[in-house]
Amino acid sequence: MALTARQKWIAYLELMVSIIIWGASFVATKIILRETTPAMVIWMRFGMGVVFLGIAMGLRKQWKLPPWRSAFYFAFTGFLGITFHQWLQSTALQTTEAATSAWIVSTSPIFMALFGWVLLREKFKLTMLLGLVLATIGLIGVVSKGDWEQFALGKFGSWGDFLMLVSAVNWAVFSGLSKPGLQKYPPTQMIFLVMAWGWLFTGLLLILPHGWRPLVNISWQGWSSLVFLGIFCSGLAYLFWYDGLQAVPIVQVGAFLYFEPLVTVAIAALVLREKITWVSILGGGLILYGVWLVNRNEPSNESFTKTEDEAHI
Repeated sequence: MALTARQKWIAYLELMVSIIIWGASFVATKIILRETTPAMVIWMRFGMGVVFLGIAMGLRKQWKLPPWRSAFYFAFTGFLGITFHQWLQSTALQTTEAATSAWIVSTSPIFMALFGWVLLREKFKLTMLLGLVLATIGLIGVVSKGDWEQFALGKFGSWGDFLMLVSAVNWAVFSGLSKPGLQKYPPTQMIFLVMAWGWLFTGLLLILPHGWRPLVNISWQGWSSLVFLGIFCSGLAYLFWYDGLQAVPIVQVGAFLYFEPLVTVAIAALVLREKITWVSILGGGLILYGVWLVNRNEPSNESFTKTEDEAHI
């Protein structure tokens, strides 16, 4: 049955809160990475997230687990959306700025649209191509920091910038893979299982060189960042994101990612003292405008639908 206006606005609000929290996550990750390894950050934060979502699943009375034949789906989705995605971003943030990372990740809706065009045979119009070109120019400007001479020589950006771009593509794939599952399972149960599998896989990162490091002599800023990443970023934000993803068409969900870099830039400037340059503003503006062009002709609110099984928005 169709969603009511109130349910639509709740979904919008949950998506926006998720984006604000995730916008701050880049800064929190930069802070804790000064004191421990990416593997420890990922393992600890998603361990907290699994506990939070387990409690939420109990409160929503969604403890009934799906059949075992669906285990591969949850395991693969968890590996992509949790283990691989967070390894990419945590590793990238060792060599790239938080604000730059957020601008790169904001291109994810474009990859969502390309995903729909290639695999779902959705239309890709001329305005969408223009948006893709403008976003690419903006991305080059942000990553190169305006050094066009270095760009011409093919020497711009860092390894972290590249990994962050891969994470943007990966998030589009993850969101696309999550959509079918949300037609069958309540969002809390869905993200709990995805995160639980992802957290199990993150344990394998600890055996890698420089993976495990005892959490001793961590400052209060480090612990505050880790708890924020675990409870809010890996718990509440993922819960709200899946609520919204269940209710809202995937490309409209992607449109909410426009706001994430704005949050990150502001917080990074205040907390990390990262500079806000004209190149970053202009390049970021081109990215957002390009993303808007790609997504502006997508389905309207009338396309919101919901099955009787999707009863936990």
